[in-house]
Amino acid sequence: MLEKLFPFDSQVIEPYEEDFYHHPGTIPGTLNEDRDAPPTRVSLIDYNQNKVIPKRITYPENCARYLDTESVSWVDVQGLGNTDMLQRIGKVFELHPLVLEDVVNVPERPKIEEYDDQLVIISRMVMPTQQADGFHSEQVSFVLGKNYLLTVQEEPTLDCFDPVRLRIRNNKGIIRKQGADYLAYALLDAIIDGFFPVLEDYGERIEDLEEEVIVNPTRKTLHKIYRIRRELLQLRRAIWPQRSAINALIRDSNELISEEVRIYLRDCYDHAVQVMDMVETYRELASGLMDVYLSAVSNRMNEIMKLLTVFSWIFLPLTFIAGLYGMNFEHMPGLKAEWGFPLCVATMIAIAVGLLVFFRQSGWLESPATLKDVRGERKF
Repeated sequence: MLEKLFPFDSQVIEPYEEDFYHHPGTIPGTLNEDRDAPPTRVSLIDYNQNKVIPKRITYPENCARYLDTESVSWVDVQGLGNTDMLQRIGKVFELHPLVLEDVVNVPERPKIEEYDDQLVIISRMVMPTQQADGFHSEQVSFVLGKNYLLTVQEEPTLDCFDPVRLRIRNNKGIIRKQGADYLAYALLDAIIDGFFPVLEDYGERIEDLEEEVIVNPTRKTLHKIYRIRRELLQLRRAIWPQRSAINALIRDSNELISEEVRIYLRDCYDHAVQVMDMVETYRELASGLMDVYLSAVSNRMNEIMKLLTVFSWIFLPLTFIAGLYGMNFEHMPGLKAEWGFPLCVATMIAIAVGLLVFFRQSGWLESPATLKDVRGERKF
């Protein structure tokens, strides 16, 4: 993605092959390398009001000369597959071992941690997937310094930062007039706004499930409800602590966050609260769908039992008459009469028709209202 916005020559770093397993009792600060993690790539965007310089970083040590300049330096690390590269980045930025552990050993709970000259922000980014349902989730870590911002992402190909990169490249807005704290706000705001497309998809899925639950509930419907509830729980776990972290940035004073940026963070916090409200609303709707599903299944069972009861009441007198005249007694009235059989059949038909008319007038044969009927009534 970055090459499309800032074209430059790059050399991809090969992944570090040694694998590490994090056992209980491991020394604090130990990095756990995931063999399936993508290779680590480092890119840098150095900018000020007059110019912007994008670069692909092959050696992390090359970032050191950008950290003390007056311009803003955004170092973006994508992929956690090279532990050696990550350790070298930690040395360049003088990261505390526990900070590097939180950044590399994912997932961590979104939080804020303050150090002498750095501010560490752990966040959670979600994006819609190409499939019809679900979402992609990954950890994004921020290390904010005086004139630089270090971001660490799990995946090199999926993020929601392209609008921010475009604003830097095209000098739109005030981002190139502000410091690294405003850049951190812009990225956090992009992460929070990334929740809305995901929630919009869940709103449509829940609406479709409402009709499916009432019209034609099946076992697959039950599985869909459980899946939505589980995924919404994951969204809640992602946004809830993130909202608290943004609130901490606004509430607690830190020299790395200016008062002007705190005002912008209030808007970011409002978006986080809105996302939280939507997640809670959809969770309640999903929980309600379970009750509706159980009610729909119960109603369907009641309809079946009602139908069987109607047939039982119809055939019960007919069975009684057939059983009565099926007894082997010789002196039964009408047994040998010519009109006995037609009269018996006519009586059975009359009883059956009479019971059907009675059940219809009593409302037993009416079908229950469907969701479409209810929606049609609401229109009027």
